[in-house]
Amino acid sequence: MDAIHINWTKPFINKFNRPYELEDFEVLTTILSALKWREKNGNITMITDKEGMEYYEKTGLTEIWDDVQSILDEVDVNPDVFWAAGKIFALKSRTAPTAMIDTDFIVWESIDFDALSDVTVIHFEDLYPDVYPPRGHFNMKAGYEFDSGFDWGLKACNTAFCVIKNDALLKYYTETSVDFMRNAEEKDDRLTYMVFAEQRLLNMCAGKMNIRVNAFSDLGRLFKDGENRFTHTWGMKQQMRDNGALRYDFCRRCINRIVHEYPHMYEVMKNIEVLKQYF
Repeated sequence: MDAIHINWTKPFINKFNRPYELEDFEVLTTILSALKWREKNGNITMITDKEGMEYYEKTGLTEIWDDVQSILDEVDVNPDVFWAAGKIFALKSRTAPTAMIDTDFIVWESIDFDALSDVTVIHFEDLYPDVYPPRGHFNMKAGYEFDSGFDWGLKACNTAFCVIKNDALLKYYTETSVDFMRNAEEKDDRLTYMVFAEQRLLNMCAGKMNIRVNAFSDLGRLFKDGENRFTHTWGMKQQMRDNGALRYDFCRRCINRIVHEYPHMYEVMKNIEVLKQYF
């Protein structure tokens, strides 16, 4: 199945006020994520913007994808609140069936896509009120109304890895999410508005269409009992920033695996500035 990686660089540039770049471990998980998908499951396209395209061309990373498209320069929502909005706008440009994978998420095995339902996400998330507050929490522009058919009791969907096979749902979800983001009045909240737009609305839109959302796994299998099919490094990033030895070991192990499985990447990686210390 065709898949997409997404990188909207504007939130990074706004936050740090410097040219876009990836940290060492982010470069390596991106390489593994893209190449392992191509090996096991199909084509994968990076959807980014002008700055992202320039970064990937400069580092030589464009070759890890089947295609790189620069289409996110016109994303017109607040990047300081909706830092993951690029995912929604990238999905909006696609037709189903399609898979969406975060660049820090690796699918190690082949997926039986024919056996999947209309929507399958990596796992569900409980509606903890500090993350997924009730409807009254959201400060919206005058005239905006949430769909009266939404079920606010449905769990949220973690979309680090997500497969959508229903094109009508894909369009409804992305249009509804973009409409919410464009009408939000919030200027500072970097959590609740974004996870609503990305992760909660998917199940609510599916429920409105009487479409059942399934999950590949759950939090227990992913983080406690071990899940051999998938790796998601999201929760480990800050640990690596705080622990130099952990970071170095992780990067060395990634590089060793990449060189072993994809030898052509050796020349690319050794010339990337943030990776030179490992060669």
